Amino acid sequence: MKDTDLYFRILGLTEPWFVEAVELDTAEGRVDIRVEHGPGVRWFCPTCGRELACRDHAEPRVWRHLDTCQFKTFLHARIPRVDCPEHGVLQVNVPWAESKARFTILMERLIIDVLTECATVTGARRILRITWDEAWGVMERAVRRGRERKQSNPSRYLGVDEKAFRKGHDYVTVVCDLIGSTVEYVADERKAESLEGYYLQFTKAQLERIKAVAMDMWEPYFKATLKHVPDAAGKIVHDRFHVMKHVGEAVDRVRKQEHRELTSQDDHRLKGTKFLWLYREENLPDKHRPALEALKTANLKVAKAWAMKESLNDVWKYLSTGWARRFVKRWLVWVNRSDLAPMRKVGGLIQRHLENILTFCRHRITNGVAEGLNSKIMAIKRKACGYRNREHFKTAIYFFCGGLNLYPASS
Repeated sequence: MKDTDLYFRILGLTEPWFVEAVELDTAEGRVDIRVEHGPGVRWFCPTCGRELACRDHAEPRVWRHLDTCQFKTFLHARIPRVDCPEHGVLQVNVPWAESKARFTILMERLIIDVLTECATVTGARRILRITWDEAWGVMERAVRRGRERKQSNPSRYLGVDEKAFRKGHDYVTVVCDLIGSTVEYVADERKAESLEGYYLQFTKAQLERIKAVAMDMWEPYFKATLKHVPDAAGKIVHDRFHVMKHVGEAVDRVRKQEHRELTSQDDHRLKGTKFLWLYREENLPDKHRPALEALKTANLKVAKAWAMKESLNDVWKYLSTGWARRFVKRWLVWVNRSDLAPMRKVGGLIQRHLENILTFCRHRITNGVAEGLNSKIMAIKRKACGYRNREHFKTAIYFFCGGLNLYPASS
């Protein structure tokens, strides 16, 4: 079999295309395949599909293809152009690559697979012997392609959270589908406008499909959702884990204050006990139980704050909003009558956001999925040793966490 016939079959070409020549350069470690088409062929406008004669050819193009053994393989061709009465002069589509791509479809699919498995651009490009910019170009095209294919409807159960881009207060806003465990939208910063960008993609009728939105108590997210989502007041659910995180931080402030007081009296009982008070009682490792039990009976302020934290955890068991409200009201009386300023402060926070804490009773959702995706995003960021800019970071989030159909269409 001739080498031209071999590559004609390997490339999966059909008439009018044929392989004109195959050139092997062992010194450079590459194979160059030159593809041509037969005479008198009529082509289709890539926009409207009208059949037209060939007007001329674009400048010769080169595409990187799958390697032939250890040799890099490149496909060369001149793409015909047609003059459409409606759309003007355009290059026709070719069966081996997407428009404006630098790789064949098969090579681009391989790059996507390797990037997905490596979760690091540097490692993938070394394996594939491509440049950083080429790898990012494939990722960006894949994400754009996947997002264009995605169904244009908001998820019924959303989670909203922020993710640090760099150290300090440099964030991106992440919207995820709590059912599909995928990232649906990424925006710069954590302003109201950041989240509004997601809602503004949809009509009012589409936004009515949203059943609930889990978020922390960050005011800009709350206001953006109230502004755009119909009946949002009953759909916003302040995430239980964020609520309990605030309470846990209040307990720790009580511990710190009391530790300073006791240390001034040469009493070091609370030294090294920070994490004892942050555990839920049922999750406390057995080896720490004796120490906690001893401290609980010592009439300490932090023990009282810890008891308040443990008690509040019971609110998440209620299915009735009315009974849950009564429970929290009693809890707030207990907290407000105490001499524990950090607990009274967190009690005020809970009082202000109570109605959208209690919506958990009806919707039973948390931002656990968003937190899990955040962990995945952090791992990707760590493996990739950072990103050149914010747009690359957002592209990586969509690529690895978006649940998108990333592959180019088969020829």
